[in-house]
Amino acid sequence: MNKLRFGALVFAGFSTVAHADFFSDSHATVDTRNVYFNRDFRDGPQQSRRDEWAQGLMLKFESGYTPGVVGFGVDLLGMFGARLDSSPDRAGSGLLPVRGDGRAAAQYGKLGVTAKVSVATTELKVGALIPALPTLRPNDGMILPQSFQGALLTSHAVAETLVSVGQLQQAKARNDTGYEDITLNNKNNRFTRNAPGNHLSLAGFDRRLNEQLTFSYHYAQLSDVYSQQFAGLVASQPWGAGKLSADLRFFSSTDQGAARGGPIDNQAFSGMLGYARGAQAFSVGYQRMAGRTAFPYVEGSDAYLINFSQIGDFAEAGERSWQARYDVNFEALGMPGLTVMSRYVRGDDARVSAMPGPGQEWERDTEVKYVIQRGSFKNLALRVRDATYRSSFSRDADEVRVLITYTRLLW
Repeated sequence: MNKLRFGALVFAGFSTVAHADFFSDSHATVDTRNVYFNRDFRDGPQQSRRDEWAQGLMLKFESGYTPGVVGFGVDLLGMFGARLDSSPDRAGSGLLPVRGDGRAAAQYGKLGVTAKVSVATTELKVGALIPALPTLRPNDGMILPQSFQGALLTSHAVAETLVSVGQLQQAKARNDTGYEDITLNNKNNRFTRNAPGNHLSLAGFDRRLNEQLTFSYHYAQLSDVYSQQFAGLVASQPWGAGKLSADLRFFSSTDQGAARGGPIDNQAFSGMLGYARGAQAFSVGYQRMAGRTAFPYVEGSDAYLINFSQIGDFAEAGERSWQARYDVNFEALGMPGLTVMSRYVRGDDARVSAMPGPGQEWERDTEVKYVIQRGSFKNLALRVRDATYRSSFSRDADEVRVLITYTRLLW
């Protein structure tokens, strides 16, 4: 299928012809992830570090559709995680479940089942879901991803437009085996509590205006907690020997219904401008939190903000932050598969509860990734992620993550 990729969004063109066969159009993949995580806290009386090593395995099966105008299918996702190294004084990295005695589980597993129906260019999925929307981006940075239970409909009935509508009832954390209520992230006690909602409703569209410009609008409502609107614009334009790019994002959020998380009033603007030429790309970003409160998003997910980083999200009430980023793709230099990213993010004017004056924070991230391009180990990837974080209102930390991943198509 042809794909149009822009920013973090992917358009996958659905065939207008019914799928020929449930089995012959199916495919399965196996995905292994070996992750070492070390976060060394530089201050505070609590746990001094989180240091664990674990192995993840995912087996994914996606069927085709039964013949006819209305096609039926099913997707299966089996996930397994195993402890390789941990101890009670180093647990809590997010790789593994932590038991009541403070020890990480030796192993855990989970199964996701999704029924699906296809009519022309419209598809409905019901069951286990891992959506990727501006208003909900499940975390997938450890050995297993966060997932949700609910229904999601996507449609390409309008040319060059992807429409998404859904409702999710429960969430399953990346390091948990059971579903729980979808809750509000309450980092640094930004709100009254990690308030649960009965369901999360989602709706929106992504419209490609031309080859260089895409506009998005999305709405989300965590019932009795918050409602949120998003508008985004992604653009690119050749300029000289390189290419200019822009990624602009705006959120407006308010408390909703019973306001279980307390008052919410936030307008978040973030934007990134970049220029790429040859092997190199330079980008600068700016992010601003307006309104009376911090930016709300679902617990365990990644906030769709330009300055959301490896450790910090730079989303406190009133906070202003900027970013400088540098990327190198060594394919243009004769070393395909090797990429390097380095960025620096700094924020100030943060209003944090129990802190008398404005807060400041900064983070420096570096990532080196190499993917084997050919041979028996094609697609085997090694990624090293290093972060240094300093803050006047949160614990300072140095962090290293080493990820070895491998994906293989079974059929």
